[in-house]
Amino acid sequence: MNTDRERPPVGFIGLGDQGLPMATAIAEADFPLHAWARRSTSLDGLRGVPHVRHDGIRDLAASCDIVGLCVSTDEDVLQLVTGGLLEALRPGAVVVNHGTGLPANAVRLTEICAPAGVEVLDAPVSGGRPAAEERRLTTLVGGPRTAVERCEPVFASFSRHVVHLGGAGAGQTAKLFNNALLMMNQANIAEIVDLATELGMNPARLVGVLKLGSASSAALTLLNTMVTLDNVEHLYRVEALDMELFDTAMRAADVDPGAVTERGMAGARGLSRLLHSLNPPDPAATAGDGKER
Repeated sequence: MNTDRERPPVGFIGLGDQGLPMATAIAEADFPLHAWARRSTSLDGLRGVPHVRHDGIRDLAASCDIVGLCVSTDEDVLQLVTGGLLEALRPGAVVVNHGTGLPANAVRLTEICAPAGVEVLDAPVSGGRPAAEERRLTTLVGGPRTAVERCEPVFASFSRHVVHLGGAGAGQTAKLFNNALLMMNQANIAEIVDLATELGMNPARLVGVLKLGSASSAALTLLNTMVTLDNVEHLYRVEALDMELFDTAMRAADVDPGAVTERGMAGARGLSRLLHSLNPPDPAATAGDGKER
């Protein structure tokens, strides 16, 4: 185990939309960064920052005290951990899942790693790529406090807020509540925009001024900034999956989430229509050849 407790070697897997700026921040904070990717071209985004590339996950694991995962699903996380990471990690190492998943799977991962003396943190992040690039993510952490204390300097490299919420699964539970509330707020915004449109108001101008007042929210400020016509269909699918995870997690805890799930799904399903109502087609661009029709 590395004896430099201030700057332990950190492995990172998952150099996607959020993962790449997170890994970059870790390296720029002077942590020895180790990286691996299924497609070697994914590592090209780290050019310009110091890092060690690995050809396999076992090599990466053997070199690191902390390994962060920022991949799409719980299944991806479990496959990586059981497919080589855990086998090569030394006792005392920490596996950190930065993706969004089920609290029950965070507990399961903890149980899988415990016999090897490896600790696990569920530490999903909120804020999206812009916040990751600006080092202002919020990191919601579940797991043992000792592991959180060891990893907090790493999290601080890309986060404005790092909050320890409890044991295994607590970070995932908080992230699911965060996502559900965001989507419920989207449903509220869509209903207000519909009413304003019926009154003949310009919905884009209305949303612009609501962002400046006491009605402002993250759901409002993300419209036409992080949520755009170019990515709204993709984001709808991600949000729908998140609401399914939320519903599954609540029912597994014997809590009825029916009303919240329904409202959140309404916000997810209505996101594309909301974006299009705020970005109506340009009459000049749709006038065609100018002939009467």
